[in-house]
Amino acid sequence: MARRRRGRFTDERERRESADGITRRDFLDGTAVTAAGLAVAAAAPGLTGAEAMAAAQIPSTALPASYYEQMRAEYQERRDVMLRVLREAGFTADPPQGAYYVMADLSSLDQPNDVAAARWLVEEVGVAAVPGSSFFSRPELGSHLLRFAFPKKIDTLEEAGRRLRGRGR
Repeated sequence: MARRRRGRFTDERERRESADGITRRDFLDGTAVTAAGLAVAAAAPGLTGAEAMAAAQIPSTALPASYYEQMRAEYQERRDVMLRVLREAGFTADPPQGAYYVMADLSSLDQPNDVAAARWLVEEVGVAAVPGSSFFSRPELGSHLLRFAFPKKIDTLEEAGRRLRGRGR
């Protein structure tokens, strides 16, 4: 495979395309498969932008439906574990509507805001969260929230729950 230098590809077959933050694996014929199961014309020479966009809407047959069913079940399990450990630790959180993170209310913590709470969690408890205010155009609307990601091993999520319940390592 060709080496990439300063943002340039030296070989069209090496090219990686991204849409909605999902990286695709390109194949020699110019199609690619994403985690979302889309086949796209990413690196096919001679395709116009419109042709590539049209091809991006073709459902993939490269992977069986069972692959996506299993992935969905695994992420649902992780989501459910994350919600449970957060609730057991005193947080209020609703299930996400398709994301791999949970936004949780931090009012059970004795912290002045989300930035201070996120810093305290990392330094004292050993659990990472992202301040909710960083996801709002008006930060004050998210200053009572923390974002916890759950694409982790179940054991890692359970350990995070243990630390959150005990409020420390």
